[in-house]
Amino acid sequence: MKTSIVFLLCISVFPGFSQGRVVGEDETGFAECNVFFPGQVPPEGFTEPFHVKICQQYNKEPRFATLYSTKDKIPLYSAFKYTKPAQNAEENWLVEPQIDDPENDLHEMVHEANIVGTVANLGANQALTSDYVGSGYERGLLNPSLLNEEDFQMATYTLTNAVPLSPSLSKSWHRDIGRVVEQALVPHCSKKDQLYLLAGAIPSSVRVKGKVSVPETLWLAACCDAPEGWSLGLVKKTNDENSLADLMVGELEKQLLAGVHLFKGNCGGDNQSQKKIETILKAVSQIRSGEQVGTSDDQEAKDSGLVRKVAGIIATPFIKLLELLIYVFVELVKFVFYFLWLVIKRVVGTVLDGVYSLWNGVVSYLKAISMVLISIPYDVGRVIVNIFLGFLQIVQDVASLTYRILRIPVGFVLHLAAFPYYSICAIPSVLKDMATGIGGTFSLVIDATATILHGFYYLAGHIVKRFVPKGSSDD
Repeated sequence: MKTSIVFLLCISVFPGFSQGRVVGEDETGFAECNVFFPGQVPPEGFTEPFHVKICQQYNKEPRFATLYSTKDKIPLYSAFKYTKPAQNAEENWLVEPQIDDPENDLHEMVHEANIVGTVANLGANQALTSDYVGSGYERGLLNPSLLNEEDFQMATYTLTNAVPLSPSLSKSWHRDIGRVVEQALVPHCSKKDQLYLLAGAIPSSVRVKGKVSVPETLWLAACCDAPEGWSLGLVKKTNDENSLADLMVGELEKQLLAGVHLFKGNCGGDNQSQKKIETILKAVSQIRSGEQVGTSDDQEAKDSGLVRKVAGIIATPFIKLLELLIYVFVELVKFVFYFLWLVIKRVVGTVLDGVYSLWNGVVSYLKAISMVLISIPYDVGRVIVNIFLGFLQIVQDVASLTYRILRIPVGFVLHLAAFPYYSICAIPSVLKDMATGIGGTFSLVIDATATILHGFYYLAGHIVKRFVPKGSSDD
């Protein structure tokens, strides 16, 4: 992660890098690069697991699309549109990190020297510059830079758009394709922005350094998706740099993988303008004828052929020595850059570690101070509350003690003061009760005496009636 951060810091100093986004399996076609296909539908039939879709970008804009074979380490085709001829630009060759390391967080194409040691398995699934050095092959562009301008041209210089070609074949391919597109195809398409081009290669078993496949055939398919549209195919055999065969797109598809279909709806199919096709084929034939009889460049080459052969024999050892010196120089430069990269990475890593540690210390210090500052008001409030609660407790204890002290004397005094009142007030009642008792006693004595006397009277009367005879009274 630290290395990635350093790298991002480095590339921020150099804006304008090409970006080659590997299109995910869950995305439709080539995602934003579908605009380079008729009806935004890419070719069908390229379904091998080692086929990788790349949306080639530059300055955050899509420039062309590429289907790359990680097995052969060359592109199978590049889809693009003609912009206009451009002057030769400086070659800045780039590689795609995600092809070799899908888990890498670098989502753009970068210079190979900038990512050595940062991308896992670099070169396992794609060709590198080192694969071409001293091999006798050049990095031939499927999407030729000469058919593009400005940012579109800069985007073509990527190894995912290059195949191994001999120097003469590379020159012939770019020259022929440039002439055919500019002189035969573009003038006969009514809408220039509807001219879709597919440039591809058929891999062979021949490998450069046992790794990168040398194509056995180069091909171009063109589709004018406009009124009076047409489609056409061209094939160049790599064993004959002067060959350039024209054929229908259907015939070209038969030479590719089984089930391949290049253009949606055959780009006009049976409704193609035969007049346009004949005119285009005539122009292609003229271009091909011009190559056979020789252009000015070729004629000069033939005229000086013997001299070149002699000079070649003499210069061959020096050329080989020069190639060796260039190779040694390139390797030395790579070593120097790699060493500088390691030094910079180590220094920047150390600085980042120091900054990270310092940042952690500052954050911890500020955190501790913040916690202390935050706790001060809380502690002060807690002390004030405790003091207030203590004061209330003291007041409560004093009031309770006072109440208990005052409670005993007050009750005693009240009871003592009430005693005379209750005593004096009870005297009339006592006297009344005494009088009532005395009166009752005399009444009881009188009643008893009267009762006794009445009893004696009754008894005496009864005795007299019982014992005194009634006749004596008659006497």
